[in-house]
Amino acid sequence: MTLRLCNTLTRRKEEFTPLDPKNVRMYVCGPTVYDFAHIGNARPVIVFDVLYRLLRHLYGPEHVKYVRNITDVDDKINARALRDYPDLPLNEAIRKVTEKTANQFQADAKALGCLEPNFEPRATEFIAEMIAMISTLITKGHAYQAGGEVLFNVASMADYGKLSNRKLEDQQAGARVAVEAHKKNPGDFVLWKLSSAEEPGWDSPWGRGRPGWHIECSAMSKQYLGEVFDIHGGGLDLIFPHHENELAQSRCVHGTDVMANVWMHNGFLQVEGQKMSKSLGNFVTIDDVLRDWPGEVVRFNMLRTHYGQPIDWTLQGLQESRKTLLSFQRWYNTDIDPTYGHEQSQHFIETLSDDLNTPAAIAVLHKLSGAISELGQKDDFEQHRLITHFSNAVRLLGFDNLDKFHHRGMGNQISVYNTKIDGLLTARLAARAAKDWKESDRIRDELAAMGVSIKDNKDGTTSWEVKR
Repeated sequence: MTLRLCNTLTRRKEEFTPLDPKNVRMYVCGPTVYDFAHIGNARPVIVFDVLYRLLRHLYGPEHVKYVRNITDVDDKINARALRDYPDLPLNEAIRKVTEKTANQFQADAKALGCLEPNFEPRATEFIAEMIAMISTLITKGHAYQAGGEVLFNVASMADYGKLSNRKLEDQQAGARVAVEAHKKNPGDFVLWKLSSAEEPGWDSPWGRGRPGWHIECSAMSKQYLGEVFDIHGGGLDLIFPHHENELAQSRCVHGTDVMANVWMHNGFLQVEGQKMSKSLGNFVTIDDVLRDWPGEVVRFNMLRTHYGQPIDWTLQGLQESRKTLLSFQRWYNTDIDPTYGHEQSQHFIETLSDDLNTPAAIAVLHKLSGAISELGQKDDFEQHRLITHFSNAVRLLGFDNLDKFHHRGMGNQISVYNTKIDGLLTARLAARAAKDWKESDRIRDELAAMGVSIKDNKDGTTSWEVKR
């Protein structure tokens, strides 16, 4: 079976050939644990869990190593600790913030049907390794100390910018590049920065301080996967600066041509056609969504769109996902004969192996389901074989408990979308008051497309409900 993956580094879909088929290695950037993860953060968690499951199927579970880190040292964490626990010593407050949010993230990932990675290291456990890397970069002429910081010298790397396709000479100081006089180049980035007495810090050759963001992943991936490994994944927003800088540090430290052979990035997520933001009232955490929807529905809704494409997270999409999963339950068999326990539809595996094409793989599930229904009781042996293929394919996509999902979640409130719905209803009432019937009808249609049914009451108010 040939696995083909779209490689951000080469901008091509390529046949995946592991460095060692007996030791297939993947690293995925995990959360910075200063707040509960939002629904956009769920996408790489789910996408790379599917890839992890596929790699385990192709190479054997014992031959695949998956690392997903937790960033537990960051200025955002410091700020949140000061906000939430102002009366506690900072180190204790930071620990409270990171423990709470890391535990929530792990609970979210489990509810979404994700397997635990083989390793889930925390940045604070690898400070010594980061310091050693930074010292090597200085010795090799790739880093320098200035302005109370140690900085990576981007000009010291001939092909810096290759991953993000950014030329060094095109980078200008401004919105994405800090303007600081002590830098040799505007694009130079922090490896180590000094800490005040009130900030968390560790002793180093350059004074008591803390690491920059990018060096953390370089140290952790090296520790578990080596100097060069197979796959590095994350969200599209991480290509620059995080992954570009991570790649630069690692290559320059180890003197290698690559850090990972394949770089994969999932697309952005928006909510009901708009960018997710707190100012728009559509910022939604994974925990928020899971209060109203089973994890299986959330997971399936993610997988209906190819990982590399942008996804529009809608109420209607969630409803359609739930309906499909309920229909799939009819043929999902939890009591598979061990003889057939790992038997898979060749067509399903080939489809999923084409750059993790989950929409096409789901289409195969629909075909299998239809074939089982059409067969009926005509051939018990063939029906059992198809049900086995169907059930194992469903499990490979991460729906291990499909037979139970409808008993969980689905609260009466759709809290994720209440703010947007209420805003549209307010706008519609204003349009009706102004006798702008065209706008009123347009808003009604928009609500209907979201799966919301509205009713104009005699007292001038409007009530609504979600059509399930």
